Amino acid sequence: MAIVRVALPVAAHQLFDYWLPAGLSVDAGSVLVVRLGTRRLHGVAVDVAERSDVSPERLMPVEEVLSYLPPVPSDLRALASFVSTYYQEPIGLCLAQMIPPLTQGSRSRASLAPAYRLTLAGRAALLSDEPKKETLLSRAIVLLSAAEGVATDDLRGQGPTVLRAFGKWRREGWVEAVVDSFDGATVPALNPDQRAALDAAIAEPFAFRPSLLQGVTGSGKTEVYLAAAARVIDAGRQALLLVPEINLTPQLEQRIASALPAIRVAALHSRLGAGERRARWLAAARGDIQLLVGTRLAVFAPLPRLGLIVVDEEHDASFKQQEGVRYHARDVAVLRAQLREVPVILGSATPSLESYAQAKRGRYRRLVLPKRATAHSRLPAVRLIPARDPGHIEGMTPALRHAIAARLAKNEQALVFINRRGFAPSLLCAACGWKAMCPRCSARLVVHRDEASLRCHHCGHTAALPAACPDCGNQDLLPMGFGTQRLERALVELFPGARVLRVDRDSTRRKGSFAVMRDAIEAGEVDILVGTQMLAKGHDFPRLTLVGVLGADNALYSAEFRATERLFALLEQVAGRAGRGVVAGEVLVQTDFPDHPLYKALIGHDYDRYAEALLGERQSLGLPPFAHLALLVAESKARGPMMSFLDAAVERGRAIIAAHGCRCELYPPVPAGLARRAGMERGQVLAQSEDRRALQAFLPLWRAGLEQLGERRVRWSIDVDPLSFA
Repeated sequence: MAIVRVALPVAAHQLFDYWLPAGLSVDAGSVLVVRLGTRRLHGVAVDVAERSDVSPERLMPVEEVLSYLPPVPSDLRALASFVSTYYQEPIGLCLAQMIPPLTQGSRSRASLAPAYRLTLAGRAALLSDEPKKETLLSRAIVLLSAAEGVATDDLRGQGPTVLRAFGKWRREGWVEAVVDSFDGATVPALNPDQRAALDAAIAEPFAFRPSLLQGVTGSGKTEVYLAAAARVIDAGRQALLLVPEINLTPQLEQRIASALPAIRVAALHSRLGAGERRARWLAAARGDIQLLVGTRLAVFAPLPRLGLIVVDEEHDASFKQQEGVRYHARDVAVLRAQLREVPVILGSATPSLESYAQAKRGRYRRLVLPKRATAHSRLPAVRLIPARDPGHIEGMTPALRHAIAARLAKNEQALVFINRRGFAPSLLCAACGWKAMCPRCSARLVVHRDEASLRCHHCGHTAALPAACPDCGNQDLLPMGFGTQRLERALVELFPGARVLRVDRDSTRRKGSFAVMRDAIEAGEVDILVGTQMLAKGHDFPRLTLVGVLGADNALYSAEFRATERLFALLEQVAGRAGRGVVAGEVLVQTDFPDHPLYKALIGHDYDRYAEALLGERQSLGLPPFAHLALLVAESKARGPMMSFLDAAVERGRAIIAAHGCRCELYPPVPAGLARRAGMERGQVLAQSEDRRALQAFLPLWRAGLEQLGERRVRWSIDVDPLSFA
């Protein structure tokens, strides 16, 4: 009796044994349907053995092999194994990232490529020297044997018999999509800096070559990406382009279609429906897609002819998955490129300090684009203006208002940037000091004036906007601070003839709404934009010449050690939206700290200067990238069980360190940055080591010890390389 060892998408660090009924065939990586208790689950076959340690009467059969899905290939299985080991995540959950979303009874309805032809294996299996009787199948084989292949519509016209056989031939690997040859000359001309970066990053023969492409905003990094993709596609390979935000994919697809019209492009991200994601996943697995553009989940997409990986805005925190399997897509992308021995390009105007340090150590090749791509376009001038000007209106100083008016008079666009959505961050009673707090979180409720509601941006709790203070009855309730809604209303009143558009998560909830807004901005139908970080990266609006920044100083008060690194990246990115056309741009930053080193570096757009200063601070404090961290996060309905668990976790961890000589340090338990969220009390323990290998040796021992504690009242997880302590 054959035994299949299956990885299931459950929170268990183990494989599950099932027996294989006669007539079913399983390979390593096959996607199966099995039962675990009363549940029917989709799992991935990891191994086939002759015997099991589980008694025969307890073994259950494999119920189905999903033959319409290709097996998870060996490089992705190796990638899943790394993610499981490095991030301390169950192998079944990691392998679940490698397959498309499946529901009971789901089947492939993927769109087909325009044309197909026989592979070498198909020729050996289907062609014969012996004369054949003319049948529909033999006619289809003859059509498929042509060098140019046969159009899919012609195959469909042969009827269901041929289509059924064609489905089998595809699953067996006997037919392949006809990949059009690609003329690299259609790629837009590159300037000398771009050409040098391309030649350094992509050289023949293709090999693992990690490059950090550091280019100022508007320097044409995207053109380098597309030229690199064209080069590998012309060699018959596929390319993967990762972007941090879903909203960036439509604009990128348009730019690709314009620059490289002959290639087949698809996007893969979480806002697609399950059927659409499954169809695109299958098209990528068949090799029908030549360039796949996607968010972090696309790093696991099957690409049999993968020849290049690009990570755009590699510094962006969106590449770190914060729930479920807590991987970092940038780092996983580098490992995947290494496994496939293909080049990988990490691009950013403000690289993460981790990548910057890797380049300084010589592990990444550092490629620099020091100036904007077009001769007439210069980096915008940055001016610091006092935030506490007594003449401010709704947080906007006279200098900012006058600058907006001047740009409107010239028929140019302005962007007012504040990284807070809603009307105001809090609601205060002027009489007794009451503040609107979330009943489920240790956070203030945000005022949303449009919906007349109070909303928690952490747990989603919503309450009606009160007419009076619930404690003292005072009706003088003050919205404190500024959000995008408040600024939008103020700008409409200050500039009554201007067309004002707010772009944030609230205004773009509907599918396709952001694309409509972007088209309106590009068409000149908007005069003033009010937005959050959604507008800070990747967008090119030629008429936008002024950026005003409010509330930047808030990050300087943060206890997060990465706060200033993130602030510089955000400000440089949003500043880069200005002056990308023929008219020079200007950036006004309202601040109380004009002498802060961050703002001094921002004025000169001097990322290297600020990065070097930050690296010096990090090294002296023993923080990443000179140390490696893991965060144990625990939560429970009551604080007592959570703190008891963390105390026991530290005690057990220190015993492991002493017994095994692990060069790690465990800090005492502390409340999480948000100590209460969605009704759960939260705490954390930090593990730190200067040696990544020492931390990796300690973590599995610690995790096993935590599992032995058997504390059922507490939910806990380990976050390796955490980006946040919230």
